[in-house]
Amino acid sequence: MTDLTRLTAIEVTDLLRIGAISPLDCLDALEKRIAAVNAPVNALVTLCFERARDHARRLMELPVHERGRLSGLPVPIKDLVDVAGVRSTQGSPIFKDVVPRSSDIMVRHLEGEGGVVYAMSNTPEFGAGAHTFNEVFGITRNPWDTRLSASGSSGGAAAALATGMAWVAHGSDLGGSLRNPASFCGVTGMRPSPGRIAASVYSKIDGTLGVEGPMARNVADLALLFDAMVGTEAGDPLSLPREDVSYLAATRSGWKPKKVAVSRDLGISPVDAEVADLVLAAARKLERDGVIVEEAHPDLADAMNCFQVLRAIGYATGMRQLLIDHRDKLKPEVIWNIEKGLKLTGEDIARAEAQRGTLFRRMHEFLDDYDLLLCPATIVPPFPVEQRYPTHCNGTEFTSYIDWLLIVGTITLCACPAISIPCGFTSGKLPVGLQIVAPNRGEAKLLAGAAFVEKTLGLGAITPIDPRVTHVT
Repeated sequence: MTDLTRLTAIEVTDLLRIGAISPLDCLDALEKRIAAVNAPVNALVTLCFERARDHARRLMELPVHERGRLSGLPVPIKDLVDVAGVRSTQGSPIFKDVVPRSSDIMVRHLEGEGGVVYAMSNTPEFGAGAHTFNEVFGITRNPWDTRLSASGSSGGAAAALATGMAWVAHGSDLGGSLRNPASFCGVTGMRPSPGRIAASVYSKIDGTLGVEGPMARNVADLALLFDAMVGTEAGDPLSLPREDVSYLAATRSGWKPKKVAVSRDLGISPVDAEVADLVLAAARKLERDGVIVEEAHPDLADAMNCFQVLRAIGYATGMRQLLIDHRDKLKPEVIWNIEKGLKLTGEDIARAEAQRGTLFRRMHEFLDDYDLLLCPATIVPPFPVEQRYPTHCNGTEFTSYIDWLLIVGTITLCACPAISIPCGFTSGKLPVGLQIVAPNRGEAKLLAGAAFVEKTLGLGAITPIDPRVTHVT
């Protein structure tokens, strides 16, 4: 059954639906694969196969057509989200022994659609920073070269996908936490529009920066998971009703954009020259299919201040009490972000909120003229795991741990759905992700366009791989 891990998620669910395999077969295959390849990358940090098999057996008592959209497909959950009866640490020593009694809305929704939770994936402490390491579980390493970062904060999910320890995976995204690791690990990760995926509310009731989202090895598999994740729930006041559309069907529609914009840097961030060249080359390949490709981007000049301030508000709102009670157990980057939020003035906040409104409007108007916007998903290739974060790029020095995330954080501010898909390899044979952006609530267009780009580039099946172990601590 280890061969099952090499199949796509759609192939596995097709087999589940006709009864050729069972959810238990899937779990057996994953357990064997995890035993073989998890140690070098440290992607899945808490396993719960006994719970998963209990859930699988309950599903198998139902007729196949009543088992939900995933039909018993196993799904790992990022270790920021509660799963009932499973150690859920948030990557923090403060919560290292917490076992919640109830699951997050998002988990309950997934399980209701036939998803079977079997593991928690590694994340930075509280998801802070785009390099996956913490004092509870250690570092997640890049499967393409274990000396390097898998990025984050959904780094464990991305590394699990890339190594065949997952067919699909849950992630979350504020400053590119789905898109960055997808780029570094050669998989796909999509940040949906705010409200598409319901989740439990713990602090800011109207927050639209952080969202839950799907990850997979290719665009169609991602759409399969997304179909199972969307929908409204009373416990999330921003959650949107399910659209009368299948996102998986959108990837099969054959739609292609007429005109796209491509930008090497969105006019706001330094970008490694090799990364920028790969993104531009990928965009130019679309011209062979008659797509008009123009180098352009909207005016996003205020994004840095806006992103820094609004992100800091979220940290201050959600983590002020942790700073008071557990300062000695928080990493310095988290302390910095909370304190930055607590020091903000009313004028600071008012300016940032106004800037966000302007950025949203400019992007919305820009995407009236273009079907999609293409740009890098990360500004650098994977970096050494010893670094906490990149400190410079193309002569620009970064002053904080989040400066290098502006090219994805800006898209977050604009409330646009965005996906990272593989678009090529560096001279060091490391994957690079292309970020594709669509208008707010345009996930069907985004996924249809991403499927077209993926087919054009011919990079839809570069994983799973066995970890390329070049360094072991």
